[in-house]
Amino acid sequence: MQQKQHWEKVFETKADTEKSWFQSYPETSVKFIKELNIPKDAAIIDVGGGDSYLVDALVQKGYKDITVLDISGKALQNAQKRLGKNAGKVKWIESDVLHFHPSQKYDCWHDRAVFHFVTDDNEIKDYKKQIADSVKEEGKLIVGTFSEKGPEKCSGLPVHRYSQQQLTDTLATNFSKIKCIEEIHQTPFNTMQSFTFCSFQKKKKAV
Repeated sequence: MQQKQHWEKVFETKADTEKSWFQSYPETSVKFIKELNIPKDAAIIDVGGGDSYLVDALVQKGYKDITVLDISGKALQNAQKRLGKNAGKVKWIESDVLHFHPSQKYDCWHDRAVFHFVTDDNEIKDYKKQIADSVKEEGKLIVGTFSEKGPEKCSGLPVHRYSQQQLTDTLATNFSKIKCIEEIHQTPFNTMQSFTFCSFQKKKKAV
């Protein structure tokens, strides 16, 4: 509940330009999705999507099965208001990802800057299971976290930073790495943040 209250307050009180993670266009995420050749009818979920502009880009590009999940109802309202009539083309879910019970499996799970807020070992294990259970066999996973050179806190909360190898190793039980890069994100305050951004494919189950 404390996590939810924290994020509701953030999205109720801060403008886009006051959020360090704000991107007017999520270029890296869009590029990863394009490189993975995700079909337009694929089921895509943006976890912690909040009022990110990724959903706008996906709708504009003609993706037809988009879900946005966030712990903050206010964040989702912000995005819906911005999208206007296009909001009806998207499934909106208000939930903590650790307590999420999806009604479908996804071809692509996208997470920019949620996983690094999961710092407890047991919750990391729960989150990994959640992804593995929610993504189709051979489905794709895109994750962006603060790198080992990134900040130790964000929005006043501690984060778990990952190198490319650490992120790959952490997810290796169920996912094979496709690609990892370092992304340097310029915040609205003109500071630089180093992200580890990786794509993965879910492994086939052994017969």
